[in-house]
Amino acid sequence: MEWLTAMKKSIAFMEAHLCDRISADDVASEIFMSPFYFQRGFKILTELTPAEYIRNRRLYLAALDVLGGKEKVIDIALKYRYETPESFTRAFTRFHGVSPVQLKNSPESLHVFLPLKITISITGGNKMEKLDFAVSPMFGFKVIGFERIFDPETSYSEIPKFWDELREKYLGAVWSGKKDLSEIGRAVKENCVGEYGVCIDDIGGGKFRYLVAGKYCGGKVPAGMTLFEFPDLEWAKFSCVGPVPNALQSVNTRIFREWLPGNPDYEMSAGYNIEWYDCDSMNGEDYKSAIWIPVKRK
Repeated sequence: MEWLTAMKKSIAFMEAHLCDRISADDVASEIFMSPFYFQRGFKILTELTPAEYIRNRRLYLAALDVLGGKEKVIDIALKYRYETPESFTRAFTRFHGVSPVQLKNSPESLHVFLPLKITISITGGNKMEKLDFAVSPMFGFKVIGFERIFDPETSYSEIPKFWDELREKYLGAVWSGKKDLSEIGRAVKENCVGEYGVCIDDIGGGKFRYLVAGKYCGGKVPAGMTLFEFPDLEWAKFSCVGPVPNALQSVNTRIFREWLPGNPDYEMSAGYNIEWYDCDSMNGEDYKSAIWIPVKRK
């Protein structure tokens, strides 16, 4: 499915099910997309997570029902999937700045939140720098690393903390050239763990697996580390130049806002994402990194 068409269809599906129990996994399934890529792309395009969009739309429609005066607050709360009137009132007050009862006396406090409409805006002319990418097939390969499960809503802030934790425990000792390494430390060194940041969308529940990893070169997998094998795939590899994370985030945004909607040849093919890191200082202005996404011909 075309990327822009899929995003528009996702909004239509959410709008049709605002009074139902619905998750990001449900929406992703409807548009035949990996939940990981759906949530990441939706967030980049709209600056909202799917959960935030659904919540904001429900609270706006709930306010219209309150002003209509035909339903009790408890019935409105249940209608929009709140378990108690108290939880509904708290969410309502945070969104509108007034409680449901207060809104009746000050309807001008209504926080309007209308359905989103997604369009492509082309700007920049010839001065717009092109994304530097290449598409190439790769045989299946294995990575080894440290795994943690993340929620897309908090992953941007939590994943850097995971890296910091691993630097403190294992990576720093290897990178500093320490000789007397533990079993895990030796595995980190031998497999260049830290070369990849890997997202794997295969567990459902609105979450994904993330590995700080390296290409597996063989040998024992120590307790506390994870081995994962990628199948044969074509990968679109986007080059990034500049300090991390700004350079990566800038290119990632352009992939979802420009490349996926605008390229005529490729679409995403699997729920994986790889960040590649060079071994130089990540703060350098010419530091090199890359984003890999699996693709297939349209």
